[in-house]
Amino acid sequence: MNKVVLIGRLTADPNLSYAAGTGTAVCRFTLAVTRPFKKDEADFINCVAFNKTAETIGQYLVKGRQIAVSGNIRTGSYEAQDGTKRYTTDVVVETFEFIGNNQGQAQNDNADNYNFDGEMTPVDDGDMPF
Repeated sequence: MNKVVLIGRLTADPNLSYAAGTGTAVCRFTLAVTRPFKKDEADFINCVAFNKTAETIGQYLVKGRQIAVSGNIRTGSYEAQDGTKRYTTDVVVETFEFIGNNQGQAQNDNADNYNFDGEMTPVDDGDMPF
């Protein structure tokens, strides 16, 4: 199973474009996702969305906006101009939700379900069902 769910903030305005020939909407953006227990560390995850999802993200999201995305991981490779082989890893966004505004304040009642307040409860391994 290849499924990923991320909550993070956009590092820049999304880049919306349309594929030559097909006219398919393609939106690329990067999410800064903070690491649990490390408030000063984040991972920067490249994301791509297509079609109506891409158009909506391109139209309504801006740098700093907090969102939740779900999708799958895709890897690829290409040959750079200098002849070296480059590898890529992207999250292909299937769905997303607006969960906060630019200042991280909740927009709606559902947003509180996704906001991380920095406090986590340790789980005893003996409590795990597997």
